[in-house]
Amino acid sequence: MHNATGPASESAPLRPGRKLGPIASTVGSAHRAWLTPTREHYLLSGRTLADLSARVLAKSKLSELLRGVGHYPRWEVIHRLAEELNIPTWPLHRLWKQAAMDAGKSRDWVDRSTAGRLAVTTQIGPPLEHGALRSMVEDGYRRYAGVFLTGTVLDAAVEETFAILWLSFDDALASPDIRRYAWNILSATVKAKADHRDQRPVLADAAFDTAALHGQDSLDHQAAQLAESLEMFAAISKLPLTQLDVMVLRRLCGFTTEKVSDLLGIPLALVRSSERHADRFLADTVESPAHTGGTTS
Repeated sequence: MHNATGPASESAPLRPGRKLGPIASTVGSAHRAWLTPTREHYLLSGRTLADLSARVLAKSKLSELLRGVGHYPRWEVIHRLAEELNIPTWPLHRLWKQAAMDAGKSRDWVDRSTAGRLAVTTQIGPPLEHGALRSMVEDGYRRYAGVFLTGTVLDAAVEETFAILWLSFDDALASPDIRRYAWNILSATVKAKADHRDQRPVLADAAFDTAALHGQDSLDHQAAQLAESLEMFAAISKLPLTQLDVMVLRRLCGFTTEKVSDLLGIPLALVRSSERHADRFLADTVESPAHTGGTTS
């Protein structure tokens, strides 16, 4: 999983042989999205590389695969590994395919690698609780993602979020709050795909969709509002993670504090205190703070 997707998994069983090395630092976010939960399934399975090598891939190559080293793996290899580790194949394939495209693989390469190995992906759907959670939060997730992303990248971020959640659903159910676990996946996925400036996600595109720019004001006034909004969004991007998410949901998406609490899986008191702290920071940072039409509680 991403670093922020939830609590650590339970201790993995002890196994003989050399300990599996970490994921290579060169592995991109899309590749890491499926590789991390795959490694977690392996580590919790009690299986060894030697054991799996007879059915999946040579031991040394399997070690490389699980560290993200070497050539990007073909789906037939990942499919065999998924079957051995009881990993749901539909969300795994969804993430594998996106990472393959990001790695520069052609659609023909993806199709040839996949051919004949997708029937199982349509046989079993996600857990009922997964579907119920998705129906409750998907609209809010899309609106949040739309502050940072557009078009197919926005769609991919939301779909990848629910695919990662499916792959790690046992961990999600065991976490203190499944809503918080799922939100952490979304937040990390969106921020990995967003443009960054000074290592902070860029929110500037959201300026064109704020309520402040929807009125019938003069062009001069709208230009002033836009400049002010851009300054405000630059300041919001510098907030700590929870304050950033609260302010995006409150000020740019217009959600109530109760809805923000539900989406983030955090107490109402924390939503309100995060907003207060963020307001103080913005008041000190931006010369003329502008309210952008957020809903009041």
